[in-house]
Amino acid sequence: MLFSKSFGYALRGILYVALAQSEGRRVQVDEISEKLGVPRHFLGKILNRMVKEGLLQSVKGPYGGFALAAATLQTPLLKLIELTDGLGTFNNCVLRLHACNAVNPCPLHHQVMDIKNNLQHMMMGTLVSDLMIGDREAFIRSIATEELDGLLQKITNHDEHDA
Repeated sequence: MLFSKSFGYALRGILYVALAQSEGRRVQVDEISEKLGVPRHFLGKILNRMVKEGLLQSVKGPYGGFALAAATLQTPLLKLIELTDGLGTFNNCVLRLHACNAVNPCPLHHQVMDIKNNLQHMMMGTLVSDLMIGDREAFIRSIATEELDGLLQKITNHDEHDA
């Protein structure tokens, strides 16, 4: 596993909030948790951290919920990794040796460093908005672990109404 559950939940949560926002609504943590099939308490902590870091906005109350901050869609995925996992992900030894570096490399150090550098560069150049391209139904299925028939139907009806 390259990245933590925290990173995956943060990214999937932000993408789900972006989808709901494109429908003109805020979304509550219970809905996100249910639709994405992730633990509510853990997701709530992660989303609140994203609020604290300025990637999400949160409004309390019955008509409240999460919404994207203005610049969230233009945020590089590397920023999410930094906020959830830290950038040490790209420096840690794959064999979990503490003294692994260019001067004192593990047997895989040089081969893996190229891969890590390429991955870090790719994550720096990929924005949240880059992941929201394509068919909405396929997009929802790609971030969810639960069946989303109701939401898919709502989106389909919304799209037909706009046409």
